[in-house]
Amino acid sequence: MTSNNNQINPNNAFSGHFSVVTADITPPLSIYARNWGAAKHDRAEAVHMPLMMQCLLIKSTNDDILAWFTADLGWWKNSTDELNLRNYIFEKTGLKKEQVLFCLSHTHAGPSICSADKDKPGGEEIAPYLRFLAETAVRLYQEGSDKMQEGTLTWGYGLCDLATQRDLYVDGEYLIGYNPDEKADNTLLVGAVRNKDGAHLATLVNYACHPTTFAHENKMLSPDFVGAMREIVEENTGCPCLFLQGASGDLAPKEQYVADPAIVESHGRRLGYATVATLESIPPNNMGLVFKEALISGAPLALWRPQEKSPNYGMGAQILYIEVEYKSLPSVETLMLDYDKCGDRVLKDRLWRKINTRKAIGDKKTDRIPVWIWQLGDSIIVAQANEAYSVIQQQLRSTFPNYNISFINIANGYVGYLPPSDLYGKDIYAVWQTPYAKGSLEKVIDQTIKAIQTLNS
Repeated sequence: MTSNNNQINPNNAFSGHFSVVTADITPPLSIYARNWGAAKHDRAEAVHMPLMMQCLLIKSTNDDILAWFTADLGWWKNSTDELNLRNYIFEKTGLKKEQVLFCLSHTHAGPSICSADKDKPGGEEIAPYLRFLAETAVRLYQEGSDKMQEGTLTWGYGLCDLATQRDLYVDGEYLIGYNPDEKADNTLLVGAVRNKDGAHLATLVNYACHPTTFAHENKMLSPDFVGAMREIVEENTGCPCLFLQGASGDLAPKEQYVADPAIVESHGRRLGYATVATLESIPPNNMGLVFKEALISGAPLALWRPQEKSPNYGMGAQILYIEVEYKSLPSVETLMLDYDKCGDRVLKDRLWRKINTRKAIGDKKTDRIPVWIWQLGDSIIVAQANEAYSVIQQQLRSTFPNYNISFINIANGYVGYLPPSDLYGKDIYAVWQTPYAKGSLEKVIDQTIKAIQTLNS
């Protein structure tokens, strides 16, 4: 150590104006809500915990604004439904594409948000519910616009062991379930939004883990573990908590596929208390530790002391488009023939999902995957629509150790998985589910790294 200006593990911060508003988006129990092929029911019978939507508005000193929505919903089967929602937000607010993130928690215990399911039991409720979601998002934005106040968003890394590797090879077959032989990425990133007086306004929780605790036997609408996590954090801070699903393509709880709410709530408490512990490590607004001096005592001591940092007001937003190839896919007509002939309820559900994905792709041979990159001070938010494997968030964070990097799955759409190349050729769910060809994940990683490198060059 040669300088007394060295900071240790800086908590990256952004100062601007913020507001956060929330709404209950729990649908009627009569809505179609069959998310599991093995499920024998089409509708939920009760509500475990309410489904929520939150809107965090962030405004820079130049009056640029970013709108960050989170919702306790599963995934988009139909790309038109998602585009209709975002287009409604753009129309009513005047925001542009790069300014909005609409992030789903990926609960598997929520309603269908696919208008093509209209002929299923309770399917007539879907279109009105989609309109309700769009109108609620706009209402939250309008409410939040009137409540902006000066503050700072400060991030800190923590750990939570809820997530485990979920690609398991058993007796010559790949299954989706706890793999005790592989280590999971247990990184937790927590953001604390506090006003200029230090009072908490919002907590952001970026963690990668599939909300698949509730499964085919569950008959309750639920945000899964996110609900109990949110309760713990909000009780501790007195402010809304927003969950941001990380790169969880290969991650899920050890114990899952249950109908017991006690297990779901236990999972949520584990993540909730880990979040609270991480919040305790986040320093006050625009404060950091600096090395002051050495002190000779019974041992030579290194003295670090808190020191105020200059606020960072830098904010930017862009969309990076990354071209990837599609696999060779069967036509919609072929899939529809298979669907009509199929008498197995589970396989029929699987084919229906393929049909919706195939319709969205059309005749295209390639796709331009959009990746949203937001810069808030010395922190980076990377968001995209697919279920990327955790290697992407690990590589981004190791490449940019001086940034706090939030990586988000299932933001502004949904298409399929982004598994690593070494899994292609194996009979594994993420590979045969995805429409993307081998190497797509690696292209997204490489081009996202290059884009981040240019931010401050």
